[in-house]
Amino acid sequence: MGTIESRYVANTPRSAAADGRAGKAIVGSNSRGAAWWRPYPITVARADGVYVEDVDGRTYIDAINNYTSLVHGHGYPPIIQAVSKQLAMGTAFTANNNHQIALAERLIDRIPSMDSVRFTNSGSEAGLLALTIARIVTGRSKVLMARGGYHGILMEFEAGSMPELMAGHDASTFLGNFNDAASFEAILDAHGDDIAAVVLEPVLGAGGIVPATPEFLRRVQAAARSAGALLVLDEVITFRLAEGGAQSLLGIEPDLTMLGKIIGGGFPVGAVGGRQALMDIFDPGQPKAFHSGTYSGNPITMTAGLASVEALTETRIKRMTSLATRLADGIERHASNLDLPVACGCEGSLLQLRFERGDGLDRMASFHLAALNHGLLLAPRGMMALSTLMDEALIDEMVQRAAQALQDVADEPDLESA
Repeated sequence: MGTIESRYVANTPRSAAADGRAGKAIVGSNSRGAAWWRPYPITVARADGVYVEDVDGRTYIDAINNYTSLVHGHGYPPIIQAVSKQLAMGTAFTANNNHQIALAERLIDRIPSMDSVRFTNSGSEAGLLALTIARIVTGRSKVLMARGGYHGILMEFEAGSMPELMAGHDASTFLGNFNDAASFEAILDAHGDDIAAVVLEPVLGAGGIVPATPEFLRRVQAAARSAGALLVLDEVITFRLAEGGAQSLLGIEPDLTMLGKIIGGGFPVGAVGGRQALMDIFDPGQPKAFHSGTYSGNPITMTAGLASVEALTETRIKRMTSLATRLADGIERHASNLDLPVACGCEGSLLQLRFERGDGLDRMASFHLAALNHGLLLAPRGMMALSTLMDEALIDEMVQRAAQALQDVADEPDLESA
């Protein structure tokens, strides 16, 4: 065990005990693979604003914000006030509620490609619903996506991030290379008659915060239309990049758009919206498909989501973008001073720190633990997502904590000999 990990273990004995207890009742000790890391994750006791506190009483600046979903941080007062009021009026009904209508209207106002929208309980469910629409409308079954892409836990989409594990289990997915339009065009040319949908992220999330080029998306959209397939844009993490989502920045209008995360204001949510002719398959007057969910469109999530979306203004989006650049530049500057091969790219308020040599994965794992030792919480793979509550002073503190973690990585003997 290296110095960084030893310090982490010494700092977090109660988290270690909680992880041991959890492992007896939950396979892998939790229900969320992205929130696990070696030797064990912290267990959070409470959160407020830009901070989380673990069961050992240690406080961390939250630089990942629940994998981009908490765009206004923890316990954002307008959301808390709106939800508290609704809690006293009921949490779920077998009927509609005005908050669902209001959030749908607000999303349609912001995203020109959406004439209508339906809500789900997660981004994964949104992926399932989008694929259901595409399959029914086209009469086809297969999907085309990017290597390294992620659209939820549906088996067809797992192929993007785990092609080796999925080999032989599912033949429903074709994989193209992100930002390589020719690879998508070739697949659509050869197999277009079988493909119901091309599903893409405007910015690869799990794949490392890699932005799509406008030319790539335009060419893929043209090839999809020529083949009779739908283009589905997954804006679950990128809706935070502009009031109209990343598609408004890229100048593209997909057939369907997947949403999630921030449109729930911290509560479980997903959504699919698109052209009226596509969404009409769920019209109960002339149904071609049935979509339901016990908590889909529930008033608590819809209330929180409406408050979250209304507070995400273009002014705040631009400020987060500026802060992200400040954070990335600061981290890269300190890494350069230590002769560490670090790049910290950002796209809007989304960031990705990576070590660029052959031992990069080992160094990233050590940096992650070192950052936690210095009170900075980010994703184990180096991803970060800012919130509207952050300011220059906090960003400078995050840079300093990251610099201390980088120094620890540079001083780690085991990594030095790797």
